[in-house]
Order: sequence, then C-alpha cells, then structure tokens
Amino acid sequence: MTEETQWFDEENGPLVRPYAMTGGRTRPGATWLDVATQVVTVPSATERLGLGPEHQAILELCHRALSVAELASYVNVPLVVIKVLISDLMDRGDVVVRPPAQALQAPGRDLLQAVLDGVRAL
Repeated sequence: MTEETQWFDEENGPLVRPYAMTGGRTRPGATWLDVATQVVTVPSATERLGLGPEHQAILELCHRALSVAELASYVNVPLVVIKVLISDLMDRGDVVVRPPAQALQAPGRDLLQAVLDGVRAL
C-alpha cells in the first residue's frame, strides 16, 4: 500500500481528520456561533490562495445565506469543525454572519382564548 492510497478510501474519498482541517484547534474564535447563525460570503477581490478545500467550499456555498448547521451538512464535517472554519473566514473578512431570526413569543392565553371564542361564534 503506497502512502497515497493509505489516505484514500474508494467509497468515501480522501481521509482527512477534523483536527487537520482546523490546524488542531477545537474551538472557534467566534465562540458565540450557533447552529442557526446565518453565513454569507462577502464579494471581495482579495486573494483566496492558501485556503483549504473546506474553506473554499464554504465560500462557494454561501453566496446566499446558509446556517452553520446547513454548512456542516453540505461540507460533510462536524459542527465544531465548521465553526472553526467559519471563524477563520470571518477573521479574514471573507464572510459575514448574522444571528438567526429571533423567535416570536408565543401568544398569550388571553389571545388564544379570544381566537377560540371567535371560532366558536362562527
């Protein structure tokens, strides 16, 4: 078995450990990123040389806003890895992130009762 075939699996492709993708880092610089945070590529003229294939994939996918969870799925890496990679791209200015839309508060009991009473009156 040659060194090249040792790092390639016919069914799954190249075998790269997550810590190799992140340079051994296990925590993103932006610790506040969560699975619903939206990520968008910044149109930029900066050189993207030196970025790994996972970084490049994120930049290609994020021409429209995608969540951190979606990116982890599309790039096929664990959540912690995608967060580290996104954090790298944020530091470089290649992506911007925005918090997920705020969940609306559930309607109060009085409003629900009023709707129920209205429906019953029909």
